[in-house]
Amino acid sequence: MKKPTPRKRLSPKEKARVQDLFDRFATLSDDPRTELAFQDPFTLVVAVALSAQATDVQVNKATAKLFPVASTPEAMLALGEAGLIPYVNSIGLFRNKAKNVIALSRIVLEQHGGKTPLNRADLEALPGVGRKTASVVLNELGIEPAIAVDTHVFRVSHRLKLSDGKTPDKVEADLMAIVPEPYLTRAHHWLILHGRYTCLARKPKCGECQVRELCPSAELFVGG
Repeated sequence: MKKPTPRKRLSPKEKARVQDLFDRFATLSDDPRTELAFQDPFTLVVAVALSAQATDVQVNKATAKLFPVASTPEAMLALGEAGLIPYVNSIGLFRNKAKNVIALSRIVLEQHGGKTPLNRADLEALPGVGRKTASVVLNELGIEPAIAVDTHVFRVSHRLKLSDGKTPDKVEADLMAIVPEPYLTRAHHWLILHGRYTCLARKPKCGECQVRELCPSAELFVGG
C-alpha cells in the first residue's frame, strides 16, 4: 500500500497563501481534465506516451486517425510498427514512440491478458512509460492522486514559489507535500493549464492572470 506523502510544515501566512491559490484555481475550473483525447485506459496510455516532447494538439490530430483503426493492444500489434508510423510521423521522436507503443501493446496483451495494468509498478514497466506518464494516467483515471511535473508544472511551481526543486522529482515531492489534500487530484491539471495558457515561458500574461496577487514573481513580469 502506498504511503501517504508527509505534509510539509508551512508558516501560517504561506499556508494561507497556498490554500487561497488553489481555492482560486478551483473557482476558475472545478473539474479540470487532460486535453488529450482518449477512450479508455489503453488509449490514454498510448496518447500520453506519444505526448512526450509534443503538444496535445499534435497528438490529438494523430490519434483522431489512429484510434478508429487501432484502439486495442490486439489491433495495435496487428498494425505493427511499420503500419503505425504513418499515423504518428507528425509527432516528434515518432520512430522511437512507434516502437514503444508496439512493445507496450505486446506486454499488455501477453502479460496482462489484454487489460492495461493500473498500478504504478506495472505501468512504469511498460516501454515508453516513465514516472510522469504513469502519474498522468493514474491521476486522470482517479486511481492515485499524483502530480506529473512537465515543463509547465516545473516553471509555474517555481514562479509561484511552491517549490525550488532542481529536478522534476523534487518539485513533485514538494507539491505533494503542500497542495491542500482535497485538491491533489486536480493540481496537476491546474498547473499545466496555467503554464500553457497564462504563465507562458517567455512572456507570461500577468495582466490576465487570475492569481497574480498571490504570485511572488508577478512583479518581475510587469507589463508581460
